[in-house]
Amino acid sequence: MRAQRVSNSLGAHKNGTHRNNGEIEGLQSQLALFNQQIEELEKRQPESSKIDALKAGALLLSRQIDDLRCAQATDELAGLLAK
Repeated sequence: MRAQRVSNSLGAHKNGTHRNNGEIEGLQSQLALFNQQIEELEKRQPESSKIDALKAGALLLSRQIDDLRCAQATDELAGLLAK
């Protein structure tokens, strides 16, 4: 089950939130491309060392996405607690 975006449910309107959403979407697109390349390469050459490099890149993108989401959630929570 996919979680709802916190910013939409809270009505967040900070410029940083929208910028982070765009950055997250861009990283998710890159991650989808990495995953597609990994899948295609695994079908053609299951023992390829390129697979490990692509997986490492995919993990890095996943961490960046997580970091942005955590920062966004922290900012939104701080805004709620400040009210």
